[in-house]
Amino acid sequence: MPFDVTDLASAVLFMTRHPLADLIAVRPRPDDPTGMVAIGGAVTPEALLMAVPLGIFPWTGEAPIPWCSPDPRAVFSPRSIRVSRSLRKSLRNRGYRVTYDHAFDAVVRACATTPRPGQPGTWLTPNLTEAWSVLHKAGFYHSVEVWSGEHLVGGLVGMALGSGFFGDTMFHRARDASKVGFVTLLRELNGSGYTLVDAQASTPHLRSLGAMLLSRPSYSVQLKAALRARSAPGSWKEGIPVVVVPDASSGSPED
Repeated sequence: MPFDVTDLASAVLFMTRHPLADLIAVRPRPDDPTGMVAIGGAVTPEALLMAVPLGIFPWTGEAPIPWCSPDPRAVFSPRSIRVSRSLRKSLRNRGYRVTYDHAFDAVVRACATTPRPGQPGTWLTPNLTEAWSVLHKAGFYHSVEVWSGEHLVGGLVGMALGSGFFGDTMFHRARDASKVGFVTLLRELNGSGYTLVDAQASTPHLRSLGAMLLSRPSYSVQLKAALRARSAPGSWKEGIPVVVVPDASSGSPED
């Protein structure tokens, strides 16, 4: 990349000048929890692959599209997660089965249609989910499915880049189902060498699982470190591949 990803202003300038983007930069407002930094353009696979490594993502697919970089940012370390007593019981006794990339479209549909308290509609518009589907087929976007018998009762979707997983949305239809999927995912990511799980904006649900809040500069440093790792795009059906982290003694690759 032609700039340091820890510099948000440069990242926004890069996006707004890119021919694929067609965005207008806006000044982030301290009272705006979304951290909107640009508006407009279109949600396409190319735009997502450009924005996410910059710490920017579309808040919704509805036009005019707000492109956001919240400050503070909710993140998890795969090495540490808060598991309550009741969640430990669900992990042991509820008989849930967790898979990866077995039912991507079904998970996305469930995330879009499962009712949420205080949320009358959905931000998952067709243009957004179509872009996710293209990137899933290309091996960048992944789904986590939680099953009770043959019934899909929970799940989540997100993008994998380097040693980072960038979560977008989750759903549940049974008690603790999405939490079981998320905790299982974190354990698998930790075993495969992932260092960063980006949960975007803070919510009580995420904080209950141990989400950390990072300032934008601190988040950007972790993001840059995660992007130095190498992970080949591909299906996770047979498991999450191990990422390759460059040896620090060999020097940093050029941005």
